[in-house]
Amino acid sequence: MTHVVTEQCIRCKYTDCVDVCPVDCFREGPNMLVIDPDECIDCAVCIPECPVNAIYAEEDVPADQVAFTALNAELARAAGWKSITKRKPALDDAEEWKDKPGKLSELVR
Repeated sequence: MTHVVTEQCIRCKYTDCVDVCPVDCFREGPNMLVIDPDECIDCAVCIPECPVNAIYAEEDVPADQVAFTALNAELARAAGWKSITKRKPALDDAEEWKDKPGKLSELVR
């Protein structure tokens, strides 16, 4: 099993989760984080740290977010999506975007 970052992270990119990850499984893109499924040890310490509730255990991903399981795996291996191990400020307009649904079209790869 692994954990999955879902749509809620897009255009927010809060990084509270990376500070607690014991295996550095998070990868950073321009406007979202993802979890590398090959690195995640399923410890779940990241879940309560996410201020927008974007992280789920794979078996708990909401039905409308299941595509993010494969998307996390794909983007974790994408060129430019590097490991992130230290907290950074959220995106400047994160507060505006944190509660908006339907953000997949906003994802910058």
